[in-house]
Amino acid sequence: MTPPAKRASGDASTYLVRGDDPTLVAQEARGLIDRLVGEGESSFVVEEHGASGEDLDVKAVIDACLTPSFLGDRRVVVVRDAGRIGAAEAAALGAAVADPLPTTVLVLVGGAGTVPQALVKAVTANGELIDASAGTGRVRTSWVADHLKDAPLRFDAGARARVQAHLGDDLGRLAGLIETLVAAYGEGAPISIDELEPFLGSAGAVPPWDLTDAIDSGSIAGALSSLRRMLDAGGRHPTEVIGVLHRHYSNMLALDGITQLDSAEAAQLLGVRSPFVAKKAMEQGRRLGTERIAQAINLLADADLDVKGRTALPSDLVLEVLVARLGRQMRARPMARR
Repeated sequence: MTPPAKRASGDASTYLVRGDDPTLVAQEARGLIDRLVGEGESSFVVEEHGASGEDLDVKAVIDACLTPSFLGDRRVVVVRDAGRIGAAEAAALGAAVADPLPTTVLVLVGGAGTVPQALVKAVTANGELIDASAGTGRVRTSWVADHLKDAPLRFDAGARARVQAHLGDDLGRLAGLIETLVAAYGEGAPISIDELEPFLGSAGAVPPWDLTDAIDSGSIAGALSSLRRMLDAGGRHPTEVIGVLHRHYSNMLALDGITQLDSAEAAQLLGVRSPFVAKKAMEQGRRLGTERIAQAINLLADADLDVKGRTALPSDLVLEVLVARLGRQMRARPMARR
């Protein structure tokens, strides 16, 4: 067995891997750890702390960082769910991060909770932050496209588009899909929709704005498809979906009748960070008009009572009827203002 080398010149002494999707964070951390281990034997090189929900002993982590490896020339200390580290413990660990052994690499893996800022600053100054987030909108689309391009397969345009549409928000499934396709067809194989389809499985979740955008455009079929993916793959509770829709229409209601307002001012009025969200609310509210906004609010109130037990109808059916009615509003002629 070839012993692992000391930390390579291009390697940092400490890494913090974080993001908003636990699956993507775990995948990024796994790839990083594999690279750090190299040709070494993982069981001799890697020392795990806080794995599988076990208690996290930060003092033991610090001791591991400051103790030379006995079984090789390198030790990779991995801390899972680093958000569990307290402020006082973060200061002590930050001191170890600032003065590392040349044979030790510390990998902090974000998870539940927030990594203390003092520790983030220590890593920023002495190591490397790795953002495992896929982003939103065009950034997310580019993220998927880049991963498909880097995969050891040749996806054609149709297959790339199919993967994008099918996975939706469940981007954590992409790595597994690629591994399965490589196992089935071999590295370098061309992948079209015909090769792809048998391995896709159920459609992934979609973000809430897929539902609201479909409703706003009057696409009832598209809205119902997004609803199903939010409920099934996304695991969202019916009341959560109603909450999404209620915020969407409440924003329109809050801006209704207000003129001479730009998107930044509208965002401030709504208490949202994004002027883009506020602009969409203004534009859609103007298309609907006061009476149809009020009608939508009433439909939402009725649906809320129904999913909470006012009727014996299944919650999924209540939501499907609600979404269809909201989408149909865009097909109706605008109501005259009184």
